[in-house]
Amino acid sequence: MANSLLENEEVKLSNTPSARQLNEYLVWDRSTRCFHWINVLCVLGLMIIGTIILNANTLGVSDEGKVSLKILHAWIGYAFAANLLYRVLWGFVGNKYARWRAILPLGSNYMAELKGHIHGIRAGKIPAYSGHSPLGRLMVTFLLLLLLTQMATGLVIAGTDLYFPPFGHEFAEWATGAGEDHSKLEGLQPGTKEMLDPEGYAAMREFRKPFITVHKLAFFILLFAIIIHITAVVVAETKEGNGLVSAMFTGKKVFSDPPEY
Repeated sequence: MANSLLENEEVKLSNTPSARQLNEYLVWDRSTRCFHWINVLCVLGLMIIGTIILNANTLGVSDEGKVSLKILHAWIGYAFAANLLYRVLWGFVGNKYARWRAILPLGSNYMAELKGHIHGIRAGKIPAYSGHSPLGRLMVTFLLLLLLTQMATGLVIAGTDLYFPPFGHEFAEWATGAGEDHSKLEGLQPGTKEMLDPEGYAAMREFRKPFITVHKLAFFILLFAIIIHITAVVVAETKEGNGLVSAMFTGKKVFSDPPEY
């Protein structure tokens, strides 16, 4: 009787995830991993500085201090934009997990995969994916759209606020009424009211209003989406145990059974 119980216990142990053979799969290439962590640092820095700028009056930040914060915000924004544009290009030439067909919710089989993934979650048997799961592809697409929105609106705002590239020269002409007389732009500094044409400046500031509104709205939506993203990653790591978090450092996930993709 004791031997029979011992044999049954050994069978149970042999079927536990820790006792199964785990195989490594190289998923995220170096460029994808570098993009991810550079993006994390840039977005974190932009959010912190952006929050200070939004609350500058409450925090007692001077006008000069606010301009300095905006300049720092813009420079981090350039790094963020360059990194994001590099990722867009990498989606065409990276490994199969980095390419757009593996990231965006597209393809003739996507809806079937999504239904199967949701059914697996409800049944308590989540399908294993070496790349992004169908639900993960929806979240990544949403995050990318928000990031691209922040980049586009931020570049416009940098031009209207600081006269920074790529649109700053045109906005400076508009604000000063310089037209083709570029000599009027010499000495124009961010935050100064001298050299400005009242009508041109007012029209330029009116033009930028919707970009400010979208930038702020996308900021709060992005903050909420990041919280959901981090929560989903933690839940997936806990339930699936495939090394989802460590894979963003090593590039490798581990599975006991061959993944579906």
